[in-house]
Amino acid sequence: MDRDTIVIVSGLPRSGTSLMMSMLEAGGLGVLTDGIRSPDEDNPKGYYEFERVRQIERDQAWLEDAKGNAVKMIAELLKHLPPEYNYKVVFMRRNLEEILASQRQMLLRRGEPTDKVSNEDMARMFRNHLERVEAWIAERPNVDVAYVSYNDLVADPTEQARRVNQFMGGTLEVEKMVNAIDASLYRQRR
Repeated sequence: MDRDTIVIVSGLPRSGTSLMMSMLEAGGLGVLTDGIRSPDEDNPKGYYEFERVRQIERDQAWLEDAKGNAVKMIAELLKHLPPEYNYKVVFMRRNLEEILASQRQMLLRRGEPTDKVSNEDMARMFRNHLERVEAWIAERPNVDVAYVSYNDLVADPTEQARRVNQFMGGTLEVEKMVNAIDASLYRQRR
């Protein structure tokens, strides 16, 4: 992989982005994180977040530090990636019922309401959002993308780790990537 390329791990919330970040790190890729958000019951191995990502509309200086590394970014923010950089996006996909169940469980643990939006409405909003994001990605010549299913990753970790490694240029340690997966954390199976 070109050391000037920025790796972005993205997807919907609760789609496996933290898992992919931990796999890339275990495989030998540097990750840009700040450790502000601590591991908890919902993400016992950590969130792998970098707070400045949320300010990408106003603050893009951190992108220089992201070159040759992976950084996690919610799908909604991808549209703010400036065109002067090249990106490899590992976009996590997951069964929508599982995402909704995982989000609901996280909200319950935090004592937050879970009935603001119905599952059907939320699933429809997520599907529409994904269509827009994927269309945006397809139009960007500076964005290379690999779509990775969380469900396939847990079912066949070696094959999916090989696939991601190939996408990254074949320099990662696949066995270490696979060892980063803790299948016991796949708690919202559908």
